[in-house]
Amino acid sequence: LVEVSGMLDQLTRVKASRASEEQVLRVHTPEHVERLKAGSAASGGDAGDGFTPFGPGSWEIALLAAGGTIAATAAVLRGEVDNAYALVRPPGHHARREMGMGYCLLSNVGIAIEEARASFGIERIMIVDYDVHHGNGAQQIFWDDPGVLALSIHQQQLFPTVGGELDETGGPGAEGTTLNIPLPAGSGNGAYLAAIERVAGPAARAFRPELIIVSSGFDPGVLDPLGGMSVTSGGFRAVASALVELAEEVCDGRIVFSHEGGYSPVHVPYCGLAVLEAMSG
Repeated sequence: LVEVSGMLDQLTRVKASRASEEQVLRVHTPEHVERLKAGSAASGGDAGDGFTPFGPGSWEIALLAAGGTIAATAAVLRGEVDNAYALVRPPGHHARREMGMGYCLLSNVGIAIEEARASFGIERIMIVDYDVHHGNGAQQIFWDDPGVLALSIHQQQLFPTVGGELDETGGPGAEGTTLNIPLPAGSGNGAYLAAIERVAGPAARAFRPELIIVSSGFDPGVLDPLGGMSVTSGGFRAVASALVELAEEVCDGRIVFSHEGGYSPVHVPYCGLAVLEAMSG
């Protein structure tokens, strides 16, 4: 849809390359890496939670997804583009340090954050996750890290069914750097925009990140089979516009979106196109 709309001709293509094993190991345990490599080289396996099967070659594909988010982030930090959208699969926001989870093999956003720190000297990063499911992976990975503010807007207790509540705010020394906004099923455009304006905005202004990374899941969409929310493509456009404006205010416009969930093949493309419209003006 991005191609046939004509928009692709007006965007800068950023080529993805595979993340290195060294980049992955900044976030994930050696045991998790070996499990993915072994299964990928054979007939496949499970990423660790018992519900995330993968097939042959999936390790290399997961490296390309993480590498795509790294490449998008690097292009923004080098000033080659104003902002960037990493249109990658598999998603990443459920992946924990020690295992994959919920269709996610590697933490694409987490790996990109650690690369931004290592190669660009970035110290404070904010994650805004509007996927319909709780961003439990990023929460676990950065729970004790005061340099990462992880905010998740999600349908309460959808997946995982435990966690993602208001009282989960970060570990010792990192109190207040985990923020959860659990919303009731049926929440639509107004609720999501209010969450950005009333929670994400003030949090960003207080934290002053040098970079914002958005975990962009379109499964809050009104037609999504795995969620119970009511967000339209126009709602996603409004949220993206608000986030781009917020980034311009707090971090010189440096914002990267990394693709997560979204399971309606009819609706998701229009949501993605709307976000790209908001990002590119």
